[in-house]
Amino acid sequence: MVNLSRYTLRGVATVGALAGFAAAVMPNAQATQASGATETAKTAATAVAAKPAPVDGVAYAIGNPPAGEGLTTKSSTLNIVRYNRLYKTGAIPSSGCKQLNVSLRTFNGVVAYENNLFKCLYGSWALPLKQAGAAYKVAPKLVVHNNRTVNSMCGVVTDTAFFCGYNGQAWIYIPAYQIINYWNQSPTFAQAYATFTLSHEYGHHVQWLTGILGASWQRQRAFSTYAAQLEESRRRELQASCLGGAVDGANKRNYPFSGGFMTQYNWIVSHSGDQPNMPRDHGSLKNHAFWVTAGFNARHSYTVAGNCNTFNASSAYVA
Repeated sequence: MVNLSRYTLRGVATVGALAGFAAAVMPNAQATQASGATETAKTAATAVAAKPAPVDGVAYAIGNPPAGEGLTTKSSTLNIVRYNRLYKTGAIPSSGCKQLNVSLRTFNGVVAYENNLFKCLYGSWALPLKQAGAAYKVAPKLVVHNNRTVNSMCGVVTDTAFFCGYNGQAWIYIPAYQIINYWNQSPTFAQAYATFTLSHEYGHHVQWLTGILGASWQRQRAFSTYAAQLEESRRRELQASCLGGAVDGANKRNYPFSGGFMTQYNWIVSHSGDQPNMPRDHGSLKNHAFWVTAGFNARHSYTVAGNCNTFNASSAYVA
């Protein structure tokens, strides 16, 4: 089993199916307008104490996804990623789910919160995936855990959320301890962090079901230069974040995307992406915020997922 440690393999873009990581640190008191002086004080304290935490995680694709009614996996990798039927699907519908009112101070609380959100994501993505010809009824298995290192079908992963698609089955792994640590310092930040992280990882599931994830990895391994491999990784990761933003925007009326929650959510998406002294495999902070916002605000347009075609964007928008 390959050990895909966050600290030892992040920069090896040609090994296995390693997508890289993005990081987010808590905003300080000047960077956020949290609701109430207590929340602001907690946030400021966390800015000093918290280490960077992965938001964008890792995504793997080994073997083929389950075949949908209209999914064509024999097309060229360029056609799969750039001209996918996903981009012509209708607006993502709201699932009607609401945020679960539960403390994220405990492991069981995080499990309940993420499982509730998971059902929301599955419900919202079903119709667009069906329209795209993908196996829309296939859901990944959500694994919320408290381990620093996880053994998965895709390898051994350390210290990050990640998606694993393996021969027709899929899993999303979410480390609860990171969310618990944030809750103890800022409950609103912890909720926003837990929401965006799972939405992003589910975006990789959408990529996997539509053939985009596997095709993108084939393209990345085929590129002869490290710079081209990193750009391919950025296109893939920025798209997952955009898809996460799109499904979050579709559920805006049900989830508390306003006030302090929205402030923290916006801070997270505008501070995720490539970090100093790390490989440029997720996109600049500016471009990450651009794509998440493009997805989130497209909920009233005809082609919501079509707003997330990072593979058809110029290099400047995925830098």
